[in-house]
Amino acid sequence: MDVVELVESKEMLFGFIVEKTAKKMKQSFSRILLDRKAGITVDQWVIIKILNDEDGISQFEIAKRSFKDAPTVTRILDLLGRKKLIQRIPGKLDRRKFEVHLTALGKSKVKEILPIAHEFRKSCYAGINPKDLGLIEELMNTIFNNLEKE
Repeated sequence: MDVVELVESKEMLFGFIVEKTAKKMKQSFSRILLDRKAGITVDQWVIIKILNDEDGISQFEIAKRSFKDAPTVTRILDLLGRKKLIQRIPGKLDRRKFEVHLTALGKSKVKEILPIAHEFRKSCYAGINPKDLGLIEELMNTIFNNLEKE
């Protein structure tokens, strides 16, 4: 069976399986954050984690890296700002653009949530060979890159 036949067969519903799995992971992690009284949502965690990896980037960069649209990122940043987890600072070169930084409280939140996230992923990937996980990542990146070419 070649790729075309495989894709056309009813058994091969990769997109549905990927979406179903991603939704289930988000729902499960959301419940864990709620149960642990983390005080943030999964979407807020995504933004905080991006800033932890590279603090001081623009809202535009955050939107690009999180695959969220600009209004959604603005809304999340507003909430994180009210929680005193992030701070927007006018850009050095262009004061119309803001650099987004984690506050001390934001950095503390990362230290609190990171072990929970690692524990969650570990439970998700239980029973899967690390080599297979690497293959899944490689395959998903290939599909993603194929779509980027369009």
